[in-house]
Amino acid sequence: MQALLVDRSVPGNLRLGSAPDPLPAANEALVRVVASSINPGDLYLDNAPEGAVPGYDAAGVVEQAAADGSGPAVGTPVVTLGFAGGWAELRAVRTDWIGVAPETADLAALSTVPVAGASALRALHRLGPIIGRRLLVTGATGAVGRYAVQLSRLGGAHVTASTSDPDAHGGELRELGAHEVIQTPEQLDQTVTGVIDVVGGETLVQAYDKLAEHGILVSVGHVSSAGERFPVLAFSGHDGRNNRSITSFFLGACTGLSADLTWLAARVTDGTLTPRVARRDSWKDAGGTIRALTEGRIHGKVVLAIGQ
Repeated sequence: MQALLVDRSVPGNLRLGSAPDPLPAANEALVRVVASSINPGDLYLDNAPEGAVPGYDAAGVVEQAAADGSGPAVGTPVVTLGFAGGWAELRAVRTDWIGVAPETADLAALSTVPVAGASALRALHRLGPIIGRRLLVTGATGAVGRYAVQLSRLGGAHVTASTSDPDAHGGELRELGAHEVIQTPEQLDQTVTGVIDVVGGETLVQAYDKLAEHGILVSVGHVSSAGERFPVLAFSGHDGRNNRSITSFFLGACTGLSADLTWLAARVTDGTLTPRVARRDSWKDAGGTIRALTEGRIHGKVVLAIGQ
């Protein structure tokens, strides 16, 4: 098969070349990949072994069903999650990490679902019932943040989105469901019962300070270059700050992801959720695309067309 391989001798550290077809285990289906979206974790190619095939997210069609009878049948359009192997013509995927897509789905759009959409959905699961509650989503213009804003509004919450440039992104975030858009959590004029934090650093510290009694902050990502430094008494329970908590999770350890991916794929297809894809590139141009992303010349979700 053809695949994008890590090769540090070429610009962008990626080249299109030949790789052995994956051999699926009994609980894995073989998927012919149509599209893959690029996640921040995909950009750290310096740590990847030479010749490895990167790619967390991929959407495509089942070419060979799992031998143990689990998962979708041959010919089924699917979205898939993994921690490598998405940037190839074929991918072997655990059936519990496969979501079934509607027949009418735009697989390029659905390739944004696995990491970003599932992370946002799982973060909301951690918060519990949100109808009528006030939530804050930090880093709201990122892929996880965009899904989190939409899902929070869909769940009945009052949603505040924070972004580094509210003037540039406020209109888009309101279209996605945010009731208000601010620059930093300290600008909140009242406390919130839940936070989905995708930034870390000082943003997480400020967001925690705005949690109401019994409030929960879910740490989903960390794009800040700094760590967290909490002030003295930040964790005390006085002044209505009783029983607040910070929690996190690892997506790869979550059970039930197949159902989550299937539900999210349906909601993107019927227009309830929008992935806001900024750019669609051929995988032949992946090296240049990766450079543009790491240099900050592309903002938003980028999808690679695999095999084109």
